[in-house]
Amino acid sequence: MSALRQLSLNAFIYPAGHHEAAWRHPASQPDRIYDITYYQELGRIAEDAKFDAVFFADIPALHQKVEYSVPLGVEPITALTAIAAVTTRLGLIGTASTTYYAPYNLARLFSSLDHLSGGRAGWNIVTTASDLAAANFGLDGHPEPVDRYARAREFVDAVIALWDSWEDDAIVLDRAAGIYADTSKIHEVNHSGEHVRVRGRFNAARTPQGHPVLVQAGASNEGRGFAGRYAEAIFTAHQRIEDAQAFYTDIKKRASEFGRNPDHVKILPGISPFIADTESGAKALQREFNELTVPEYGLAQLERVFGLRLGHLDLDEQVPLDLFAGSGDVTDNDRSRVQVIAGIVERERPTLRGLLHRLAGGRGHNVVAGTPEQIADILEEWFTNGAADGFNVMPPLYPGGLEVFASTVVPILQERGLFRTEYTGTTLRDHFGLPRPESQFAGAGEVSEPELVAAAR
Repeated sequence: MSALRQLSLNAFIYPAGHHEAAWRHPASQPDRIYDITYYQELGRIAEDAKFDAVFFADIPALHQKVEYSVPLGVEPITALTAIAAVTTRLGLIGTASTTYYAPYNLARLFSSLDHLSGGRAGWNIVTTASDLAAANFGLDGHPEPVDRYARAREFVDAVIALWDSWEDDAIVLDRAAGIYADTSKIHEVNHSGEHVRVRGRFNAARTPQGHPVLVQAGASNEGRGFAGRYAEAIFTAHQRIEDAQAFYTDIKKRASEFGRNPDHVKILPGISPFIADTESGAKALQREFNELTVPEYGLAQLERVFGLRLGHLDLDEQVPLDLFAGSGDVTDNDRSRVQVIAGIVERERPTLRGLLHRLAGGRGHNVVAGTPEQIADILEEWFTNGAADGFNVMPPLYPGGLEVFASTVVPILQERGLFRTEYTGTTLRDHFGLPRPESQFAGAGEVSEPELVAAAR
């Protein structure tokens, strides 16, 4: 295998598949989305293909059009723990919200996952864009983006301090003396901020990775700033290589401005591939899925993102260019997706039905249809031309779409020296080529947590 830079591949698990009509396809298995063996099967497929990780999205709310679409289903950390039990190397990335968790609780969950998996956990940090979540947590309203990100920064600082608070050599295990741990190396966290307060000692040792890999997916200005400061891997959505290159350059620059090594920030765009032996066969497969869509569902999704009413348009009417001149009251995370969709309208001038079909396969992520060689060519082009460090693979259908990608595209990438043929490490950090972070408390003695966090900044 080539010793040169190699790409990363994550399998983005979405219950029946990433196409919104996947659950209607006869090859899908929507009846299994609450069956843990289903997710364990997907984990085994990904590990057999030497994927870096599997990734679960999450929203702590039920979307309003569930009558037309399968819900996200299971809570990510629970599912990832079950996948950990049947895999040995595969990374395990789960989404959890800084708006609707408490730092100590979240720190315990991901610490436990990292310990029990032998160092394979990753936390996808979100602030939650859905207004539907607020009422579920007894709140009158969903916080504004600026407030959510202000809380998120304090939240992540507090969680990292909790993970770091046991020094690596705190556990003594001196049976003869009856000493399990050196308490001078277990530090109290006393984080007191405007949005987050945590006081006390963490109740678990530092994890195999030092702390789980920090992942982020926001592409707004707030999100990019947050990513430059904290993220070790970034999930993003782009339709064109030039847009991906601009995002890639911007994030690497922001990381450098925070004094970080830009090579330790992995940019992973989403790609949803329809794969067949011929290009025409792949496009026919994509049309087959699009014909299963329910327009009411896609229209509701589009209206939610733009804050507009679009029902007055005929499905076969060309989408007006000026429709998105004012995007209405959209969330900060949605603004970047607005730009992606507006770009599609400007370049392709689709009908409303055509636009709904364009978005049905990946919710604004790059949907491609072709042979295994053509898909591999696209991945290689983006990877070798400063647009990606790897990809979030988003099969339109589970489990079959992942099986086809693993059995046809992955071998081509391996033959080209672009992807591993065997794992060379045991942790998610090993797979991503990320260093193990040093504890901010290492050798700190009695220095307080706020002083250490301030020094780290």
